[in-house]
Amino acid sequence: MEIFYAPGIKGNTFMLDEKESKHCIRVLRMTKGTPVRLIDGKGNLYEGFISDPDQKKCMVTVSEVKPDYEKRSYRLHIAISPLKNPLRFEWFIEKSVEIGVDLITPLVCKKSEKQSVRHERTDNIIVSAMKQSLKALKPVLNEPVTFDRFIAQPEAGIRMIAHCRSSLNRIKISEVCRKDDDALIMIGPEGDFSDEEISDAVNAGFIPVHLGMSRLRTETAGIAACHSVYFINL
Repeated sequence: MEIFYAPGIKGNTFMLDEKESKHCIRVLRMTKGTPVRLIDGKGNLYEGFISDPDQKKCMVTVSEVKPDYEKRSYRLHIAISPLKNPLRFEWFIEKSVEIGVDLITPLVCKKSEKQSVRHERTDNIIVSAMKQSLKALKPVLNEPVTFDRFIAQPEAGIRMIAHCRSSLNRIKISEVCRKDDDALIMIGPEGDFSDEEISDAVNAGFIPVHLGMSRLRTETAGIAACHSVYFINL
């Protein structure tokens, strides 16, 4: 069953925007009465059917609402350095949403090669990944923030910094994070966090962790962190 994004949906009907309407009617060739699903980004899944198959203003009638659809028992926040190649960062965004993440913060570190994110494009990627993986709750993409400012901010749950310095003490995420724990994991840029950043984070209460024996690219490390928390909560 096809799924469409319906932000701001109210009542028992919703009109798809022109882009979604065109895709629904012209591309997928859906007709009146075709069953569809809607997600509102706030955690609700709607079952319904096409009641007016207009190519520009397709109307959907809602027949059932499933609140808190597949709501997770934990909250995951990944703070990760933006990448010089935006396609690699966007790949991380897409896959982390599919796996399950609640907040993503672009983290500007000393070795970060880029300090900005294309928000409109990235938002489209988030919505597409939600639809692909049937997620009803839309993850929040925060504005970029500097490392020093970020570690000074309060955050509930387990706070971790994943780095590659084998000479420094690190433990597995599974030794820190337990099922149902809210988790925050910081992922550094290519070249890793600086020694000073690691020290400052530890002094601020972050627990140093590793993601295995392999040296991972930033976007791969971000996905590995998401998967680690996901499997802990199975």
